[in-house]
Amino acid sequence: MFSLLRPALMTFLALSLLTGVLYPLFVTGVAQLTFPEQANGSLLTREGKPAGSELIGQPFDDPGYFWGRPSATPVFPYNSASSSASNLGPSNPALAEAVKARLEALRKADPGNRSPVPVDLVTSSGSGLDPHISP
Repeated sequence: MFSLLRPALMTFLALSLLTGVLYPLFVTGVAQLTFPEQANGSLLTREGKPAGSELIGQPFDDPGYFWGRPSATPVFPYNSASSSASNLGPSNPALAEAVKARLEALRKADPGNRSPVPVDLVTSSGSGLDPHISP
């Protein structure tokens, strides 16, 4: 039994080093060389300081701004530290209520607009952070 322990332990250590250290370093290096902006989070800067990311939405409730998808993150909207979906299925009454409330908020913000509202504008994304609306 102990004769099998050493090869098993060495295999474990070798694979841990390969998959836990070397491979991530390789992938990170390739990403930094080929797509440096995306590899660093697609950061947006204002006055030389990071102000956000192109990939994470921000809450807007002023009609003067384009509104992105609603956030599903807890505590505060677009909380990247707790990315999560709402996990509400299409038959869940809570989802229907949330969509109805979002539609009412959109109509209240722009009462003259009677255009159809895209479903992306009233439902959150799988990550709860994605601001993009489908074309």
